[in-house]
Amino acid sequence: MRFNKLFLLLYLLIKPCYASDEFLDISGRLLKMPLTQGVFKQEKRLKILRNPLISSGIFTYDHSKGIIWKTVTPIPSILLIDELRLLTGQGEQMVPHVFGKIFKAILGGDLVQLSESFIITGENKSVWQLTLTPRDEFLKKIISTISLCGDKDLRSLDIQEVTGNLTHISFTEITHPDQLSNEQTADFERLSP
Repeated sequence: MRFNKLFLLLYLLIKPCYASDEFLDISGRLLKMPLTQGVFKQEKRLKILRNPLISSGIFTYDHSKGIIWKTVTPIPSILLIDELRLLTGQGEQMVPHVFGKIFKAILGGDLVQLSESFIITGENKSVWQLTLTPRDEFLKKIISTISLCGDKDLRSLDIQEVTGNLTHISFTEITHPDQLSNEQTADFERLSP
C-alpha cells in the first residue's frame, strides 16, 4: 500500500512534465543498473562536409562515478565525464556542468533528471522513442532536439544541433557487469579531485 501511494505521488509530480503517460511506461522498461558498458559507433554529420566523421569505441557508465568514453578508431582517445568535470588526454576541458549531467542521465536512463532540462515526448512501442526539446535558454542556443531510442537499454541517440549538424550514436553489445575492471577503476580515479 505504501508503494502505491509513493508511486501515485511520483506520478502526480511528474505528469505535468510530459506530453503523455508514455514516460512512465518507458521509464519502467529501462534497466537502471549501477554499471553499463558496451560498444558505440558515432557518426557526426557536419553541414560543411560531404561525408560524416565516423568513430567507434567502448563506453562504461557507472552510476556513482560517471562515464568512460574510449574512442578506438580512427584515433584512440579517452573522455572521462562526471557531473562536474570532463577530462581528456589533454586535461580538464572547460564545458558547462549541465553537459556532464545530461550525458550521465541519458546513459543512465534517468528520465526524471532529463525532464529538468528538457520537454520530453515519446512513443512506447516494442522499441520506444523519446524526443527531448531543451527548456533551458542556454541549451536552446546549441541543441534543437535529442532523440533517444531503445528497449530495456538505450540503443541509439541523435543530437540535432541548432547549426544543422547531426550526431548519431548507436550502442551495441551492452552488458551490466557486477563490478568495474581494474582498468576502468584506474580511469575513474583520474576524475577524483
